Amino acid sequence: MGSLKNEEMMRGRGGGEDKSTTAEEEAILYVNGVRRVLPDGLAHLTLLEYLRGMTGTKLGCGEGGCGACTVMVSYFDQNLRKCVHHAVNACLAPLYSVEGMHVITVEGVGNCRKGLHPVQESLARSHGSQCGFCTPGFIMSMYALLRSSQTPPSEEQIEESLAGNLCRCTGYRPIIDAFRVFAKTNDLLYTNHSLNKPKEDEFICPSTGKPCSCGTKAAIDEGPTKQSSGCSNGHTPLSYSEIDGSAYTNKELIFPPELLLRKLTYLNLTGFGGLKWYRPLTLQHVLVLKARYPNAKFVVGNTEVGIETRLKRIQYPVLISVIHIPELNTLSVKDDGLEIGSAVRLSELLETFRRVTSERSSYETSSCRAFIEQLKWFAGTQIRNVASVGGNICTASPISDLNPLWMAARAKFRIIDCKGNIRTTLAENFFLGYRKVDLASDEILLSVFLPWARPFEHVKEFKQAHRRDDDIAIVNAGMRVYLENKDRNWVVSDASVVYGGVAPLSLTASRTKDFLIGKSWNKELLKGALKVLEQDILIKEDAPGGMVEFRRSLTLSFFFKFFLWVSHQMDGQDFFGESVPSSHLSAVQPFHRPSVIGSQDFDITRQGTSVGSPEVHLSAKLQVTGEAEYTDDTPTPPNCLHAALVVSRKPHARILSIHDSGAKSSPGCAGIFFAKDVPGDSFIGPVIADEELFASEYVTCVGQAIGVVVADTQEKAKLAARKVHVEYEELPAILSIRDALKSESFHPNTERYLAKGDVEHCFRSGLCDKIIEGEVQIGGQEHFYLEPHSSLIWTLDGGNEVHMISSTQSHRATWDIGGEHAPPSDLATCYVQAPQKHQKYVSHVLGLPMSKVVCKTKRIGGGFGGKETRSAFLAAVASVPSYQLNCPVKLTLDRDIDMMTTGQRHSFLGKYKVGFTNDGKVLALDLEIFNNAGNSLDLSLAILERAMFHSDNVYEIPNVRIRGRVCFTNFPSNTAFRGFGGPQGMLVTENWIQRIAMEVNKSAEEIREINFLSEGSILHYGQKIERCTLDRLWNELKSSCDFLNAREEVKKFNLHNRWKKRGVAMVPTKFGISFTAKFMNQAGALVQVYTDGTVLVTHGGVEMGQGLHTKVAQIAASAFDIPLSSVFISETSTDKLAFACYMERIDLSAHGFYITPDIDFDWVTGKGRPFRYFTYGAAFAEVEVDTLTGDFQTRKADVILDLGFSLNPAIDVGQVEGAFIQGLGWVALEELKWGDAAHKWIPPGCLFTCGPGSYKIPSVNDVPFKFNISLLKDAPNVDKAIHSSKAVGEPPFFLASAVFFAIKEAIIAARAEVGCKSWFPLDNPATPERIRMACTDEFTESVTASDFHPKLSV
Repeated sequence: MGSLKNEEMMRGRGGGEDKSTTAEEEAILYVNGVRRVLPDGLAHLTLLEYLRGMTGTKLGCGEGGCGACTVMVSYFDQNLRKCVHHAVNACLAPLYSVEGMHVITVEGVGNCRKGLHPVQESLARSHGSQCGFCTPGFIMSMYALLRSSQTPPSEEQIEESLAGNLCRCTGYRPIIDAFRVFAKTNDLLYTNHSLNKPKEDEFICPSTGKPCSCGTKAAIDEGPTKQSSGCSNGHTPLSYSEIDGSAYTNKELIFPPELLLRKLTYLNLTGFGGLKWYRPLTLQHVLVLKARYPNAKFVVGNTEVGIETRLKRIQYPVLISVIHIPELNTLSVKDDGLEIGSAVRLSELLETFRRVTSERSSYETSSCRAFIEQLKWFAGTQIRNVASVGGNICTASPISDLNPLWMAARAKFRIIDCKGNIRTTLAENFFLGYRKVDLASDEILLSVFLPWARPFEHVKEFKQAHRRDDDIAIVNAGMRVYLENKDRNWVVSDASVVYGGVAPLSLTASRTKDFLIGKSWNKELLKGALKVLEQDILIKEDAPGGMVEFRRSLTLSFFFKFFLWVSHQMDGQDFFGESVPSSHLSAVQPFHRPSVIGSQDFDITRQGTSVGSPEVHLSAKLQVTGEAEYTDDTPTPPNCLHAALVVSRKPHARILSIHDSGAKSSPGCAGIFFAKDVPGDSFIGPVIADEELFASEYVTCVGQAIGVVVADTQEKAKLAARKVHVEYEELPAILSIRDALKSESFHPNTERYLAKGDVEHCFRSGLCDKIIEGEVQIGGQEHFYLEPHSSLIWTLDGGNEVHMISSTQSHRATWDIGGEHAPPSDLATCYVQAPQKHQKYVSHVLGLPMSKVVCKTKRIGGGFGGKETRSAFLAAVASVPSYQLNCPVKLTLDRDIDMMTTGQRHSFLGKYKVGFTNDGKVLALDLEIFNNAGNSLDLSLAILERAMFHSDNVYEIPNVRIRGRVCFTNFPSNTAFRGFGGPQGMLVTENWIQRIAMEVNKSAEEIREINFLSEGSILHYGQKIERCTLDRLWNELKSSCDFLNAREEVKKFNLHNRWKKRGVAMVPTKFGISFTAKFMNQAGALVQVYTDGTVLVTHGGVEMGQGLHTKVAQIAASAFDIPLSSVFISETSTDKLAFACYMERIDLSAHGFYITPDIDFDWVTGKGRPFRYFTYGAAFAEVEVDTLTGDFQTRKADVILDLGFSLNPAIDVGQVEGAFIQGLGWVALEELKWGDAAHKWIPPGCLFTCGPGSYKIPSVNDVPFKFNISLLKDAPNVDKAIHSSKAVGEPPFFLASAVFFAIKEAIIAARAEVGCKSWFPLDNPATPERIRMACTDEFTESVTASDFHPKLSV
């Protein structure tokens, strides 16, 4: 039982307490209204680990970066005298930190049996859940916002509350639409009697509130409308209209009365490894504990300590929770400033800042407004709700967003020692070095004092990150200047310029400060200050984090912005003559993101009872309630062991010895297994067996499996794995495509060649007016499925059989009915192999026949290709200890290990030579293309082949020669990813198309149009184009987006804005549908009809969010002319059998098998018909770029796709949106940084970006402001695919390149300002670094050459 003791139990320095009132009480916690007693010994657990017996709260990253583990924590605030509700990350919250609180998970909000909460219902009906793994987190973030809001939140507040939640499937738009109905935008919506009810046959779009075709109308529930508020009273059931969203509290769980009456108690508990957990209640007790344990860590939200212990392996034997110390939680508004306790949460601080800015004089709150803007982009809501002011300060991170502002704003820190002595120090003197502060071992930070600003004292914040919200800074700054009017001249009386991200600590530009003081605020001051600043802030070439030139430029850009901003603030003051030119104003205008507006335009072509109807995903209700089960949710048997990998730390080395004695003696360890313990064959692979299960003699990449440890808990297994010591002899490593080319390092038999016409003759003939040559570097991309790899394996019949449940994305059959990844086939975008691959791999390494191995998959939390082959390898790893020990084994990868070991999208290098006429007509293309396969072949050859097939995109090129090679490098094997090489091939093409446009002084869209292929065109691999809809959809898009007018409006904007530039672009695509490996183009299904008229369908595809099961059920329902509800899709399994109707002795099961017709290709001749048909599409994008920082926003994106007769247009629209946003990440946000020649500050071969803290996928704030999706109407894919439909999952991905080329157009406009009009390379992803450094100006030229090319891991 937990030990909770009254305050007098503190001995020694605590003295003076009444020793006679000692009492023991239970440590308790309420979960979804149920009282639980917390035993002692669990201090090492997080709240998520404690809750994992339930299915709703998911483990996505373990570092508070994805939001999948979001829960709501409620407690009674003694100061406010009311209940407080917060969304928090359960993966970071220590279990004992929520003692005495009420935790509500998604299961406590609503469920399928007793009814869904309106938040859940709205998300399900709005098609806002695809794979569903992230869905409970979104539900809880929204739910917590509603529970904590006194009035309905605004749309801005809703989107802000979701910033800490990531989704890889939906593209966010349907989630925003689903939750927007709960925003108060019009009072009429909250007056039930004034609502105009829709007609029975109308569906009301949650995006617009008007009838549309994006879904089906659902009946409005009837019920009482009385609402009860307050913590101690339950809420009665309410009616719910999915249209207005006014009634959003439905059977809410009350705050437990016991917790209202219960007094806080001193807490002293323990955890694994001797960990001690204290929760004192007075400042005196804190000081006593500090004296006793000088090195103890204080925790409030555990947002930093949790990261340190999990990712950095730092152990803290004593943790002291200070969340209930009154003196540390003070927030006092005084005449001279704000007193802020060190334990105050950042969300509380933000609310206080917002309140005082509305109550006090504008000049006084200049610092407060700066903090408001900085906190707005500080982490997600879940982190701000628990992270403390003092924790952020004392962590002393060199990239802290707040410390530069404390320093610049003249803040003072009050410090108290264990004897109660208090001293005060200026914030600017507090930081001494890397994570070192001016605190003695017997001192703690008591509070922060922030003075009000003086008249004409201006404080401003700056920050540039990879992603605007919930991201750590690349460089940030806090700046202040105090101006006084002296002799009709505004002179700097005081100033402060502080930067983060440029040194091991937040750094004051002291020489710049000295230069400013006493000088007049004018252009001469700016010019001189920039020169001083160049020498004042120096960043070493080998500085950790890299991007040295970019960071240097930001220090100058930030100060320039500050000068403009202060000048603009002072505009209109007497004798102030430094007005800001109107063309410069956009550089200082605050960013305001409008709410996302989206439209979805499609026809509904119903066929039978269900096909063509925009049905809701069959698992949507299970997913929004958290009842949908994934592999990691599977209950583990009592004797189940947990596995952890022993991985290589070297990119290429000989293994000299392995010392495992420390691991074997580690607590809970049940066994360690290496190559010698594999009972069957150690070599595996999807195409050729070139990958060793456990490295035996050599390691060929960092992250390669050397062995596996099993223990009774996952944490103990990981601890034991870290104790395995491997000695290496390091060998030379190949760490890039260019290294591979120099060393001629290629996978054997992977050279490919395609040709059409005579390229050399065309170049020599004089037909080409111009010939250009160049290179295109294309970065990789992490899949970042929200559900990490997981497998549960057990033996049966004394080890004679092996069964497994695994998060694998594909099975034995392929289906062309929608999906996020597959090298698609005619009946396919859900690639089929992985459960069968699991079966094959496991049987292979165990030496068992495949008939004795069974793999099952119910659903997975996203795959995108990453769980196609790599998951099979991990299942094989886990099978060895399970088989050898004859017991169940579970292997679930941590996010960093998952990213480090399982491979990504291939990086590519394309070398092109293109000949064309003065009009821009392309005559010849000579292309060499290489991909980075990593240390095994995997599917890299097929991916290269598709890149070569798509290297023409949609263009008619008379003469083509394409040569491709697969590079062997010392990185983990790269693998399939949505698009399967096609996007890389097309991106090379669009790069040289855009270059031709610059060469002939035309728009890229004109060059595209004059080179379009047409009906009957013969492609460079011999296939004839049939039923081409390219021209039609291109013209429809051009008209709907009003492209010509949009381009003119952009030109006008650019003419009047020097430091902000906009760009527009239209990009087409043509994506071939079929696997390039012929044997893969087949499918199978088992259909069983039961006597009650229901139908069970089993097929080889895996449901991963793409709606595959839903579409299959729709097809079956229409085929049998029965309702959709009568069809059930079972789990995918390798052992499904047919059954018969017993009573009638009739076989009511049927097995179907299908092979894709009319496809064939011969690589010897380089000719054939590799694709059954093509999916065509086009996209328009408009962006705005901040040329001083490289920040950008997508203002608008319009996408049109030809999907034939859609089987389910609602699901297909979701696939288009999700693919586009994922593609936007690839072209503009997501950068993999490896330890290579380009990043020498990273250990060789190591992946630096191995989690959401450093690898940034798009968030809700990256969605285009206007996001419109259209499906081409009346364009059936007759005789080519089921019900005249087309594959949807992969074709839209490349269309996000419209954003990339719009960015490039904006950069071209920026470069024109300084006379740079020549072509320039821009690698993807077009991160802020690449954008900024391409926007050449006086600031970049002072730090590097004008042709500087930022480094990229390729």
